[in-house]
Amino acid sequence: MSSAAGDAENPPKEEFNIIQEGQAKVGFHGPVFYNPVQEFNRDLTVTVLRQFSDDHQKWHQEQAAKSASGEGEEPPKKKNKLAINEDGKIRILDALSASGLRALRFSKEVPNVGFIMANDFSDNAVASIQENVKLNEVEDLVEAHFGDAVMTMMEHRGIDKRFHAVDLDPYGTASTFLDSAVQCVADRGILMVTCTDMAVLCGNTPEACYNKYDAVTTRMKCCHEVGLRILLRAIDSAANRYTRYIEPLVSISVDFYVRVFVRVHTGAFQAKQSGTKVGTVLVCSGCHAMEPIPMLKRGENNQENKYSLPTIRHSLTGPDNLCVHCNNRLHQIGPIYLAPIHSKPFVTSLLERLKSTPEAERLGTHGRLQGVLTMVSEELEEVLYYEHDQMANTVKVSVPKAQSVRSAILHAGFKVSGSHCNPRAIKTNAPMQLLWDIYRQVAKDTSVDREKRLSKESAGYHILGQPITNTINFSLHPGAIEQAKKENLVRFQCNRGKNWGPRQKAKGSVNSTKAGFQLTNVEEHKK
Repeated sequence: MSSAAGDAENPPKEEFNIIQEGQAKVGFHGPVFYNPVQEFNRDLTVTVLRQFSDDHQKWHQEQAAKSASGEGEEPPKKKNKLAINEDGKIRILDALSASGLRALRFSKEVPNVGFIMANDFSDNAVASIQENVKLNEVEDLVEAHFGDAVMTMMEHRGIDKRFHAVDLDPYGTASTFLDSAVQCVADRGILMVTCTDMAVLCGNTPEACYNKYDAVTTRMKCCHEVGLRILLRAIDSAANRYTRYIEPLVSISVDFYVRVFVRVHTGAFQAKQSGTKVGTVLVCSGCHAMEPIPMLKRGENNQENKYSLPTIRHSLTGPDNLCVHCNNRLHQIGPIYLAPIHSKPFVTSLLERLKSTPEAERLGTHGRLQGVLTMVSEELEEVLYYEHDQMANTVKVSVPKAQSVRSAILHAGFKVSGSHCNPRAIKTNAPMQLLWDIYRQVAKDTSVDREKRLSKESAGYHILGQPITNTINFSLHPGAIEQAKKENLVRFQCNRGKNWGPRQKAKGSVNSTKAGFQLTNVEEHKK
């Protein structure tokens, strides 16, 4: 037998690569679709789910105790393996599972898990998930499921079929999955959403943002936090249609994506309050000053059930509807979520969990998790951030130290913090007049001549032409140094490396906005 004939009868086997992340292993035939930069995303999700599982277990035990004493509500009767409140264990849906890595890590690393559905609309992906489930020996917990994500979630919108946790990690926007997602999450369950279409969320294409998220924005320094708030408002709006509402637990903008974790509640009374939590923002095109405008205001005392349109008094608007600070045009962005985007008690619980984890059991990105969550725990909740060096550049002065700016704000009696979104961020409840007084004081101390350094049409020229109305004290304030910086924690990742950025979309993947319109014989996979 010739060598050629022998090769034809025994073709070379396709290369099989195994990668381990956390306690899970995933195998790939041929090219590996794996992005190590996303390990932080998955580690954060595991950490959040561990805390959520513990909280759910405690809540279930409390409800069982109340039920035994006749105080609690009678749980629904068990109908199938997805019935709610059957044994206190949580059920998880990984709606866009691909290789199944997330589902596998959940099964190995999250306690009190009763069932995980790893769903995908690709034959290759489902076959890969099945193979990886056997590789990790978790057949009793993880089920590979073939189906369009939207249809799968709609099939589980019944109260007895809902999931306690739903994970959406699409390639691009998650907007098309939100309506079905908020319906298939159990009451007090958690919805975890990733979006990687940062160009849209950050204002590069406002028309695309409107189509996807029913909001518009513009390019601004705090665009990443605005992107988070646009996504949160979209989720809350989808939930409101079903008398449900969200409680943001953690909202993160890192690397090339945004990631939010929200608890979903049911209640018509509370859902009506959502109108007071969203609004638009006036943004100056010259000095980037901002002013939030809520959609609704709630009555006080005996009028708490009454809602009305707020009386608008724009402190940012001057003559001819121009910015009062720099005489430039104003834009209106939104609607966005104006309420807090994190739950400080939940974040504190995550930090305590990380600090108490033995070194041998720590996740791969433990240090960065601790640093980012520490930054989150210190953030002011209901204000957007400015960039202190961008403000200095507006008036053409040398950039002062961030600690000096923070100290001046604290000495004036206002609050200030940084932001996990931007290492140069200044978040404060101080009025814009005080912030510009700080930079006018810097210009005065450094003898900046606005006539020589700035054109008369520029925003900085108008700002420096106004008098200083506040006493500015740059001496170091004890609260000006961030805790994460004191502890030398990893706060911001360097965005360089061969694996940086989102990977190319997996070949054969049909998890997209057109997935539900594909002609695929789904019935064959149900047999």
